[in-house]
Amino acid sequence: MSDPLRALLDLPEQEKIERGLQHTPHEIWQQPDTWINTYERCRQHSSELNDMLRRAGIGRGSTSSPTVYLVGAGTSDYTGRALAPMLRARWSCDVWPIPSTTLLTEFEEFHLPGREYLWISFSRSGESPEGVALLERALDQHRQIKHVVITCNQQGPMAQLCLRNADRALALVLDESVNDRGLAMTSSFSNMVLAGQCVGHLEDLAQFGDVVAELSATGRRFLPEAAETAAAITLLGCTRTCFVGSGVLRAVADESALKVVELSAGKVTTLAETPLGLRHGPMSSVDGQTLFVAFLSSEARRRGYELDLLREIDRKHLGRVRAVVTARGDDDVSALADYSLSLNCAADFPDSYRPVLDVMFSQLIGLFASMRCGLKPDQPSPGGTITRVVAPIKLYS
Repeated sequence: MSDPLRALLDLPEQEKIERGLQHTPHEIWQQPDTWINTYERCRQHSSELNDMLRRAGIGRGSTSSPTVYLVGAGTSDYTGRALAPMLRARWSCDVWPIPSTTLLTEFEEFHLPGREYLWISFSRSGESPEGVALLERALDQHRQIKHVVITCNQQGPMAQLCLRNADRALALVLDESVNDRGLAMTSSFSNMVLAGQCVGHLEDLAQFGDVVAELSATGRRFLPEAAETAAAITLLGCTRTCFVGSGVLRAVADESALKVVELSAGKVTTLAETPLGLRHGPMSSVDGQTLFVAFLSSEARRRGYELDLLREIDRKHLGRVRAVVTARGDDDVSALADYSLSLNCAADFPDSYRPVLDVMFSQLIGLFASMRCGLKPDQPSPGGTITRVVAPIKLYS
């Protein structure tokens, strides 16, 4: 099969519009190139970002650093989950992903008197009702909290709030090209993750540029194989998908499950777990109609648990089809999966940088599953159950 993603990109424009393929295929395809642009934008704003982090207390050492919350909802929450371990290690302080939906209802439980806090908020549109309400509340009532907002919309309320409170809040606005027009967040997710990685590497941003260049080149090579595999798998018509991953790759599993259920309008049910967590009950859902996908770590200890799970899945004949994504082609998994995709990264490439790469495979699964379900990927929720920006909510004080 030739590259099926390329085939969608080459369709006549009118056919793309009619089939709901005008935005989502291109937004998936463009990602490796946009990462370079996001890195350059972060480099251009590195001085302001570094100043805000220093004023928030990052860099003072583990005994006096602030508590950092990574704030977002849905995909934006998974962005924070994909970044927390790396930022925790880089900054030697507490860094925790907290959904904005949780902070809105349980704010006081997460903020203790006398403590310093830095929020890094993520929002594609900057218009999410929970995100806007939460940021307004924090700026009005908790003036000691410092904020960095990573968004794809210069005109969004969250970016505008930062402009009006520049002493305590800074918006890092990414290029308009990654403000996805499709319903499902794809390039906005990977670019917000990449921006967060840049923020964590402000002290050695020039060297991190080499990592970004490698990510971009690797992603461009990976996309055709990932698209071909995703298209072949979805032809089987699996009605369930289970994603597993450890560490930051658990965040990839979470985002993958959300992408497939969004793009299939729930016609494909999804589950995300860790390899060990799956064995505590959720494995019962891995039936003969399940696509099982594992994002395998390069870290030896985690990989041991992951391989044990794959052996158990194989021994029990669970799932209809099994696929794995690894950093490099590995003989130890080829016999345990129907499809083994290699990113072909360098031998020492860490898991913490992989989310932007691995997630493209599941984005493609979602895209082709959406088409197989007879939906329009750009607008896969014909009844309006979900929308590109979450509907306004009633706020309670």
